[in-house]
Amino acid sequence: MNPAKRQRGSFRDILSGIVATIAAPDRPAKRGMSTATPSTVAEWPLPPSATLGSSLRLKGIEREIRASLPWTVRKFARAETGRIVLRMPQADADAFQTASAAISSTLEGIETLAVLPREAEDILAISSRERHKWLKDGRLKSIGTRTVKMRGRSRKVTFHVFDPRYIEDILDRDLATAWREDDAREVSENRRRGAGKAALTRAGKRTDKARKTRNSAKDDAPAPKLEGWDTFEAEGLLR
Repeated sequence: MNPAKRQRGSFRDILSGIVATIAAPDRPAKRGMSTATPSTVAEWPLPPSATLGSSLRLKGIEREIRASLPWTVRKFARAETGRIVLRMPQADADAFQTASAAISSTLEGIETLAVLPREAEDILAISSRERHKWLKDGRLKSIGTRTVKMRGRSRKVTFHVFDPRYIEDILDRDLATAWREDDAREVSENRRRGAGKAALTRAGKRTDKARKTRNSAKDDAPAPKLEGWDTFEAEGLLR
């Protein structure tokens, strides 16, 4: 057979196979192979003003939403970038409707959800030390405290929470950077003052040492001999 005809025939067979594959209806799954369970999906938009660009804040919102759902349904709700997704099997239609209503109700005030300490650190890109320092000196203001019992701990933990709009304002005005610069100037000034006090202390110690040395030299020196004292005393002028 002509090689050119053989090549054209092979190409025709490949095309015929592709067309047959596209046109073939879905085949039932073989025994032992799992099939995808039909599911029902609902989505809700999650604006940036709710997450404030923080992945930790996104996880916190997910926890808040799941807390409003029954235990058996919580795993089906997920918080993703820009949206909340509920994906459940079609067989659980009633549970899906109930969960959807609960999520919608929770999302109504999600932008006012209090910001947790770790979320504030992630949003503002600050350290725990800075957060504690600025809370203590009043620059960072909380809206109160929350007490929870952490998993695996016997004692409860109390921590400050923050208004999301207040944290957003700090972020927009870049106040964290200004506060950090103020702290650096304060540290530098304290070091300068400390160095000055140390220098004065050393100078005072040297002065005291020199004064003691002079006084010691005076005490050890012999008493001065006065000329003519013997004649003065012999003539009885002291009597």
